[in-house]
Amino acid sequence: MEEMENVRVFGLHDENTLAQMKNCAKDNAVVAGVLCADGHLGYAVPIGGVLAYDYKISPSGVGFDIACGNKCILTDMPAREARRKIKKIMDDVWAKISFGMGRNNQEEVDHELFDDEAWKMPALRSLKQTARNQLGTVGGGNHYVDIFADELDRVWVGVHFGSRGLGHKTATHFLEAGGATDGMTADPLILDIRSNLGTEYIEAMQLAGRYAYAGRDWVCGKVARILGAKVLDEVHNHHNYAWKETHNGQELWVVRKGATPAFPGQRGFVGGSMGDISVILEGVESEESKKALYSTVHGAGRVLSRSAAKGKWKGKQEIRPGQVSRRMMDAWIMEKKVELRGADVDESPHCYKRLPEVLNYHADTVKILHTLTPLGVAMAGPDVHDPYKD
Repeated sequence: MEEMENVRVFGLHDENTLAQMKNCAKDNAVVAGVLCADGHLGYAVPIGGVLAYDYKISPSGVGFDIACGNKCILTDMPAREARRKIKKIMDDVWAKISFGMGRNNQEEVDHELFDDEAWKMPALRSLKQTARNQLGTVGGGNHYVDIFADELDRVWVGVHFGSRGLGHKTATHFLEAGGATDGMTADPLILDIRSNLGTEYIEAMQLAGRYAYAGRDWVCGKVARILGAKVLDEVHNHHNYAWKETHNGQELWVVRKGATPAFPGQRGFVGGSMGDISVILEGVESEESKKALYSTVHGAGRVLSRSAAKGKWKGKQEIRPGQVSRRMMDAWIMEKKVELRGADVDESPHCYKRLPEVLNYHADTVKILHTLTPLGVAMAGPDVHDPYKD
């Protein structure tokens, strides 16, 4: 780990990612920052970036997919049974859960969060019905439903997604209202938490957080019912969010963008790629943990952008060839014996770092509790465009 001014940097990063993090940390309101080992360039703030503010909060730092996060449940199903049924299991997951942008749930889902007073806020009022329709849908991009086996040959179900259209439209509203400049290299928008806009943003973000939790709860419960299994344990966390926390005796707003909270004893589910392991980890107390603002990775981290992986197309005409083919992705998945539904080459394992190598940079801050090997993976297919910018 190296130090960059008031930012602690884990792992190795390209110059653009480091420059972006340095730009974020130059604001006087930033008390401390962290760049996790899975970090890479993002819109205004790097993915894997953590920024601790005094009296400020950054919608750019939380990102467009507010409260994107992971949930993983341990079931009572033996992995040998899941392996035997995996084709049918994945067919059922694919048929009964909605993947893709703008998709509505096939089932009507009600939840107490729709009675929340925050929906009366002008920025949210028009989004309530769409949010109600989309609750329990997974979305596109790198969002998934996975079936895993752990080292004891037990079945876990893992999901990764956030607050869907609600989060994206909410983020867009506040970024525009705050005068944010669009673009990868733009300065992040920072709001004073004592301002009307800052207060409203926090309220809207927290509602989106409850919505994302409810959605991940519903999908995990649905998959457990597909498996015919009981849920024995669960691990659940956001990684695009802001929390009020105390560090070194100072109360701060800590914004994590693609970074998992990892306080001592706090468990987290961190996914790899579709053909690699994932883990259940736990934060530990150490000097390095304090400097990391009790944060760790949220995944393996990209090494290829989506456009580099897929190439550039105009309609059906290839303008620039991609670096990853469907044949390459399928060969990797076949070797790992993963039953895949959907997905596109921009989510191939070739596009990501290897998770054990990334985690090794954070070895003094977390411990691995369980290693999860994928048996089945479901993601939105190649016909789905992902408009979410983070």
